[in-house]
Amino acid sequence: MAQNVRIAVVGSGYVGLVAAVCFAEIGHSVVCVDNDERKVKALQGGDTLIHENHLPELLGKYRNGRVTFTTDLGEATKNSDVIFVAVGTPQSETGDADLSYVEAVAAEIARSINGYKVIVEKSTVPVYTNEWIRRVIERNGVDKHLFDVVSNPEFLREGTAVEDFLHPDRIVVGSDSPRAAELLRAIYAPLTEGAYYKQEGHITGICNTEELPPILLTSTKSAEIIKHASNAFLALKISFINAVANICEEADANVEQVAKGMGLDARIGPRFLRPGIGYGGSCFPKDVSAFRSVAEQMGLGFNLLAEVERINEQQKKRFIAKVRSTLWTLRGKKLAVLGLAFKGDTDDIRESPAIDLVQTLLAEGCSVAAFDPAAMGRAKLELPEGPNCKYVCDPYEAANDADALLILTDWAEFGQLDLARLNKSMRYSIIVDGRNMYEPEAMAEAGFHYTSVGRPSAHPAH
Repeated sequence: MAQNVRIAVVGSGYVGLVAAVCFAEIGHSVVCVDNDERKVKALQGGDTLIHENHLPELLGKYRNGRVTFTTDLGEATKNSDVIFVAVGTPQSETGDADLSYVEAVAAEIARSINGYKVIVEKSTVPVYTNEWIRRVIERNGVDKHLFDVVSNPEFLREGTAVEDFLHPDRIVVGSDSPRAAELLRAIYAPLTEGAYYKQEGHITGICNTEELPPILLTSTKSAEIIKHASNAFLALKISFINAVANICEEADANVEQVAKGMGLDARIGPRFLRPGIGYGGSCFPKDVSAFRSVAEQMGLGFNLLAEVERINEQQKKRFIAKVRSTLWTLRGKKLAVLGLAFKGDTDDIRESPAIDLVQTLLAEGCSVAAFDPAAMGRAKLELPEGPNCKYVCDPYEAANDADALLILTDWAEFGQLDLARLNKSMRYSIIVDGRNMYEPEAMAEAGFHYTSVGRPSAHPAH
């Protein structure tokens, strides 16, 4: 029978809350800690606070039972064997990760250690953070034999985070202590040994009893670098295909065909070769900047990452140029905007290129009617409603009497619109698609002037 490990998860954001309910799903007892009393009360009442598939069901199944919520980190530390730290590491003004929240949590944990504990970095942190956490705890009077610090980076995609946790393509455990590594092995054993996939009603995904997720044991420093290097490389792939898309536009080629030809090469693969308006979210922008900053602090230039960031910023400017060239002038234009989140299936607007683009369009004198299936509540905090900015109930209300419609987020439903209805709603049948949700020829046949990324524009025959 799998070992039930007593776990504390510090932080109830996208990583912490998903980790807490998923640890409960695979059989552990979990207390989730947050210093925001309002959030704790909401979670105790069943509000997930974030948009994430499977999360409401799992929270409803385990809250106030196998998962409890508290603001008392000291008590949670005393009653747990393992403490996962999943607090924010926002980007500082210098570009590196702000680790002040991690430091504060480490100091508070130190004051409550009453026996052997394993402290786990779950937040994305730069190399050497493990050593600093250890120093902070020892400086607070804790004997070094009473704790170990482990790196266990998360590889969760917002929108599919629960499935990614329960069906990981790898579990990385960075530990310099065999004792701590064995405890982490025990936590993940229901996945790595397959017991979870035999469970009735388990959440299905890529793993099963025949295809078990691998666990990779590394040093703490290697694990810390794996996370930053992985995200930086994925951001590089996105920026690379966006740069290729720009060449395709100038050459009158089709980047989708180019990407397919590249992706069929097993050494390259098709994932993250989708052109668009640039990457965003809480991970890629912050992690690319932090990884570059780490290299610079070591006296190593990582100019490749600086170019990745430059291309990403340039992609948003190119999209505005597409809108301008399609409409001639922007001042006074009425625009329908579909999508505000940085990607589909999430309500996260952090570093969202869609938000940046809307802000630019409003500054240019446009009026915007925006719709997003999940992110409008958060977007209103960044883009308050006003005379030139309103939020509507569906894509068709957004398109009503619009000079052009802009697709800024790759929600699946934006690729399944009733085109005839959309055409009738708009003042001019113009679509500028920043996510390549449609085929140009099909849009021309539906009567639209259609512009996308890295492909020739299409226009109605008549």
